[in-house]
Amino acid sequence: MKLAVVSHKVCWGPADAIFKTDGGFPVQVKAISELFDETVVVVPCERSPEPTGITPLTGQNLSVRPLSVPKGTGMQRKVGFAFWLLENGLIIWREIGRADAVHAPIPGDVGTIGMLIALVRRKPLFVRHCGNWAVRRTCAEFFWKWAMERFAGGRNVMMATGGNDSPPSQENANIKWIFSTSLTQREMAAAAVTRELPACGPLRLAIACRQEEGKGTDVVIESLAKVIERFPSVTLDVVGDGAFLPELKKRANTLGLQQHIVFHGRVEQKRVVELMKHAHIFCYPTSSSEGFPKVVLEALASGLPVITTKVSVLPDLIRRGCGILLEAPTSEELAAAIGTVASDPVLYRRMSECATTVAYDYTLEKWRDQIGEALRRSWQVASLTSAT
Repeated sequence: MKLAVVSHKVCWGPADAIFKTDGGFPVQVKAISELFDETVVVVPCERSPEPTGITPLTGQNLSVRPLSVPKGTGMQRKVGFAFWLLENGLIIWREIGRADAVHAPIPGDVGTIGMLIALVRRKPLFVRHCGNWAVRRTCAEFFWKWAMERFAGGRNVMMATGGNDSPPSQENANIKWIFSTSLTQREMAAAAVTRELPACGPLRLAIACRQEEGKGTDVVIESLAKVIERFPSVTLDVVGDGAFLPELKKRANTLGLQQHIVFHGRVEQKRVVELMKHAHIFCYPTSSSEGFPKVVLEALASGLPVITTKVSVLPDLIRRGCGILLEAPTSEELAAAIGTVASDPVLYRRMSECATTVAYDYTLEKWRDQIGEALRRSWQVASLTSAT
């Protein structure tokens, strides 16, 4: 059975005959490809020099069908997307026609086109909503939810990223929750270490995310000035890039924290896990829309207590005892929470033990198998390999 994955995710290549991209997309596509005989990934591709921190896009009998990259952002991209579709729409139509089934990750304009073409061509369809299902502000967000509720069922498998005791939709019970992860069982086992508070040496804090307003990195930086009063040698690793990064660096300089903060920028997922191994506490005081932040799982898998907020699925992960949940914390409240965790060795060890236990419920293999079971059941095939 051949799967076409249609996504807005920009890739780079093939400078060395291998396409690459960032985030959890490459490892998740690799996992999904293991369910099928063949997978073609239809994505916009840059020919410009590769940025740092990107990962090869590989998988079982996987190929990439490059599209041009939509130009601009915001309204400029919306206006220009019609012209982009004239250039690339026939390619997507043909690749979907050649495939036996379609996977369209959304939100995203390219994935939306893939979803609509799959519906028109009556292909078995798997849609995975990767954003925050509970938050809808734009017309596009309302459309995605409407489309999933309208078409979920039969051979249309629709999943919303997140988790809750209640189903994602009261309108259509066929929409199911799916968690998000980027670590295999083997990687989690290798990373799983019960931590101890350092008897000497610096206390190391970490945050990793897209550096945008609302993610909470500014709150962590501001709290650091107060944490220093109790832990003078504390350090902070800031991982990830984004439009807000220059402002964060400026703020760190204004507060005189240059010697305490390392800005790593965008790095490969393996490097993120490596940095986690050397940290002691993961801070994630986000106030923005979240689906199922994979980086929090990476921190938990490394045995790190997590200090975060009551946003999206985060309470379900943390309330089991592997960290502290805060309500839109100020820098003073975050500093106090860090002090609580960092000054109690017994509490710290208990949180660390809990963290690895919780993370192990969310391996990439379990994610893949949960998706595979849903697809086989809905598409009424015993196997997705060699199925017609």
